[in-house]
Amino acid sequence: MEILRLVRSATYGAAEFDKCAFPGFRFAPSWAILDASLRDEREHLTGWPVKRSHSDNKDPFIRLLFGAGILTLRMPLPTYTCLMRFHTASFRLFSPVLALAGLVCVLAQAPAALAWGNSGHRMINRLATNTLPTDVPAFLRSPEALAEIEYLGPEPDRWRSPAEPELVAAQAPEHFIDLEPADALGPLPHKRLDFEASVFASGQRPEKVGLQPWEATEVWQRLKAAMREYRNLSAAKQDTKPTEAAILFYAGWLGHYVGDAAQPLHTTIQYNGWVGPNPNGYTTEHKIHWQCEGPFVDANLRELAVKAKMTPLKAVDGDLFDAYIAYLRHTKTYVEKVYQLEKAGGFVGAGTPESREFIAERLGAGASMLRDMIYTAWQESAKPVADPYAAK
Repeated sequence: MEILRLVRSATYGAAEFDKCAFPGFRFAPSWAILDASLRDEREHLTGWPVKRSHSDNKDPFIRLLFGAGILTLRMPLPTYTCLMRFHTASFRLFSPVLALAGLVCVLAQAPAALAWGNSGHRMINRLATNTLPTDVPAFLRSPEALAEIEYLGPEPDRWRSPAEPELVAAQAPEHFIDLEPADALGPLPHKRLDFEASVFASGQRPEKVGLQPWEATEVWQRLKAAMREYRNLSAAKQDTKPTEAAILFYAGWLGHYVGDAAQPLHTTIQYNGWVGPNPNGYTTEHKIHWQCEGPFVDANLRELAVKAKMTPLKAVDGDLFDAYIAYLRHTKTYVEKVYQLEKAGGFVGAGTPESREFIAERLGAGASMLRDMIYTAWQESAKPVADPYAAK
């Protein structure tokens, strides 16, 4: 379902995947997203799940060669961290049996990299969908919808392969915002291009500051527009299945950024080791980001503990962009807390009760905000809007 939508996007250069400010580059990000999704689908069809692992090999693809024929699986092995380094392995084998054995050997070289971008993001999307109220459409609460939206939680992290360099360059800044330099430019404007212009005028580059709130707002508005179309088609007794697929994709896609925005180190220049004056002696090593959102989450955080930290359902009040900025600013208040927990050994092994509770609360905050944003999109989609093509 997702791939069919991406084929259409890549074919027509649909605006829903345009991440570049320059029209000449419209096609590349859409095509790269399709290529990445097809690569994941090939992995699924082989029946051989490839674990994401730490490896120092530089070959960005795994190639399996079968006898006289050649089957090439282009599957990067990403480490889902803030640095998003990509490490892979390659090998040649000349029989199906040896190929499978060789794959097992490669996977055994290093532990799987299960980060917030995988198990944590899936949990956030699953909990948000599971707690939607009954007044949203039934298809959005179905088991099929739950599975789709959960799967899409890590989706933007699947778009970071060096096999799609244009896409990587365009979407990497959308996972974070360093609020310190952003706020130094003045009040944050609602429109992405206005912010980018301000950053360029200051002698900086947007990809160094981050574009997180604009991406999240734009994806939310896509979701709202799709829900409005669903209402229109339903009222006209027309087929809603394609629009339902779009809604699920947008909801899952949105969940990734809302989840990122619940992680304090996605909001600050202190994203991976303390910089500048450091009177409290916080770590300056470049590993704290991975420590607090990586194997620690997978090993210690369970759905029931996270669900217990979720807040009651509440539609977002007022302007969505302003509410989202407030959500990011609240997240940023916990930056020093992360460093304090790390200093106390809170992210080593089982951590401490305090560190487990803290991360559960952050995941719960992400799930709550995502649920509330989906619900708000549904409510807002009922409001009439002018036809943008009526005067043409």
